[in-house]
Amino acid sequence: MEVKDIIKEKRLERGYTMKELADIVGVSEATVSRWEAGLLPTLKSTKINALSCALGIAPMSLIASLTNYSAAPALSAKEEELIKKYRQLNADGKNLVDETVEFQLYKLRQNKK
Repeated sequence: MEVKDIIKEKRLERGYTMKELADIVGVSEATVSRWEAGLLPTLKSTKINALSCALGIAPMSLIASLTNYSAAPALSAKEEELIKKYRQLNADGKNLVDETVEFQLYKLRQNKK
């Protein structure tokens, strides 16, 4: 569940209007509206704590929703193998790989033009 959905669901469960939640948390009603619409991608740590108290939930439930890594595609076996090999390299080796990747991406971008 996304943070916007958690905020709205818990607000309604508690019977708060947006204005009431805003007053409790110390923000404007418009901020609560933007949170629930998903228009604010981050929350300040002080607001996470205030929100979690007001909504009766653990702060981690909001933090976990904000840092949802499941949206990232899973790595293929080859990608995992390359990462393991990369981690074994010293700084010079990593720099060489980084430069090679950047050069290949540059060439790819140039070919698209």
